[in-house]
Amino acid sequence: MSESEHYQKLKLELRRGVLILAVLAELREEHYGYSLRKTLSQKGLDIDEGTLYPLMRRLEKQQLLTSDWREENNRKKRFYQLSEIGITTLEQLTQDWQNVESTLNNILNSCDEK
Repeated sequence: MSESEHYQKLKLELRRGVLILAVLAELREEHYGYSLRKTLSQKGLDIDEGTLYPLMRRLEKQQLLTSDWREENNRKKRFYQLSEIGITTLEQLTQDWQNVESTLNNILNSCDEK
């Protein structure tokens, strides 16, 4: 396996956890799948349908999201939003993320000083 393949695998691992937090954060406001994907992309986080839709179904199964089928522009769309449990979980994960980010920045910056 080449160095580039190793890097790509590690990058993918790092990205997986970030996607969950990003999806939860964006679903503080209601979205259907395509609008969520478009919003994330506009903010610099591209996610393909094959990743996003299974993730949203899994988060709903974990009771972090609620969904509602509605018709919009003559098409049925499934709208997702954070549940009460999802709101609490997002707050906790955000705090955890900020702690990890701060710690990691300290570690990375201490390496620069050597």
